[in-house]
Amino acid sequence: MSTTHRAAPQTVADAPMTKRETLEALSGLLMALFVGLLSSTIVANALPTITAQLEGTQAQYTWVVTAALLAATAATPIWGKLADLFSKKLLVQLAIVVFVLGSGLAGCPSRWACSSDSA
Repeated sequence: MSTTHRAAPQTVADAPMTKRETLEALSGLLMALFVGLLSSTIVANALPTITAQLEGTQAQYTWVVTAALLAATAATPIWGKLADLFSKKLLVQLAIVVFVLGSGLAGCPSRWACSSDSA
């Protein structure tokens, strides 16, 4: 008995990306990475001022940094599992939207009454 192995037909999803498509995908991911790095830089520079205005100590300052690193470490495998289950493109877009909304709320001046406690 001989068995014949047939190659599966190539679909559009299996076709290799063109150079232009590769550059578009890479530039989108690099822009998202740049926004995250920019945010980290801004927060790192502003954190001493924020801590001082909240009358925090140096120990509390280090705990804020530790908590942020721990949260990022804990979130990485969660996003990895979600990427296995769902579309990676959709997850990147969702992460960017969540980041922009969070940044907007964090940067909202208190005189705009963004929080509900100033009503």
